[in-house]
Amino acid sequence: MSIYTVYEPPLRGHESAPDPERFVFVRDGFSIWAFLLAPLWMLRHRLWLAFVGYVIVIVMLSLGLRAIGTSATLANIVTVLVSLLVGFEAATLRRFGLARRGWRNVGIVVGDDLESAERRFFDAWGSKSRLDNPPVNAEPRVSAPVPGVPMARRASSDVIGLFPQPGAPR
Repeated sequence: MSIYTVYEPPLRGHESAPDPERFVFVRDGFSIWAFLLAPLWMLRHRLWLAFVGYVIVIVMLSLGLRAIGTSATLANIVTVLVSLLVGFEAATLRRFGLARRGWRNVGIVVGDDLESAERRFFDAWGSKSRLDNPPVNAEPRVSAPVPGVPMARRASSDVIGLFPQPGAPR
């Protein structure tokens, strides 16, 4: 199962809602293409700052290694290690680039592949929009607890987790 972060594009001048075709799903994990073809991968994903930083780092490392008289083998190993780092951090670089261009992170979804993740996300997204705009005669629904919002304290003195309730007997 892969984990994807979902990014919503900024609205264009004539749009009232974002076009679902323009949503971007960024898969977490190692990117083989970012490892093998790091500069081309960065240019393909319009990561200009990352590309400039990559070029500067590679040039400075090459000049530094040449200045201290290391072998060409060591210089190649260092270049492969930098490319390996880019492969591991490819998803972070993409998220940074999208956020910098005004894209908004709208969620995280898990799926076997990109298609199942998209289906799962848009099913939930569509049901959320229906809940946000209920029909006029609809009865109120009980909502599930929202993650990150503390629940009301329990009256009992049972220990939940590692910390007892304040003032409870020991």
